[in-house]
Amino acid sequence: MLDILLKGIVTGFILSIMIGPVFFLLLETSIRKGVRAAIAFDLGVLLSDLIYIIIALIFYSEVSKITSGEYAHIIQIVGGIVLIGFGLVSFLKKPKENKGEAEKQVNSQTKDFILLGLKGFLLNFANPGVIFYWITVIALGADGKKSASNAINESTYWYILVIILTFFAVDLLKIIGAKKLRPFITEKVLVSLNRFVALVIIGTGILLIIKGFLAK
Repeated sequence: MLDILLKGIVTGFILSIMIGPVFFLLLETSIRKGVRAAIAFDLGVLLSDLIYIIIALIFYSEVSKITSGEYAHIIQIVGGIVLIGFGLVSFLKKPKENKGEAEKQVNSQTKDFILLGLKGFLLNFANPGVIFYWITVIALGADGKKSASNAINESTYWYILVIILTFFAVDLLKIIGAKKLRPFITEKVLVSLNRFVALVIIGTGILLIIKGFLAK
């Protein structure tokens, strides 16, 4: 059990610090909109992860064939197109100015959190790389092997649970750390950060499309 905990913590930590669109957008959300907004965004990301994990666990054999077979390039190309579209919208969208309307902010807070959660969900779900690495994690399993019947063993479930908890814990540290930087960052820097994040998303989409065509 201790081995499962250690491996899960290490894997969760590595996944959490991987540089990508979600990483930068999470930091930007924390700096611009606060800790609770960033947590809402992160919960959306985790929800999409859970859906991918459930799909991978239930349909392990089928999904592993699709993600490594002749249709893998199609998944990458479609995912890349979605990410490019997402990045273009983010790049062209003008950031909202804070007008100090406290009551209006309170009334719209729940709606904003839901939208941020949906944004995190869609961004992560559109990235086919997510299902690829979850398939890899599950294939390795907690003890590095599957049973003879190709079924997922019980230790793998604990392994995944520890990964998710570690993933979220490290994300919380990133969110809180990014928020501490807010007093030192100007609106101009925030706008530049927003555009940088959008370019990272677009770049990720382009790379996925290139990988898809090369794989084909």
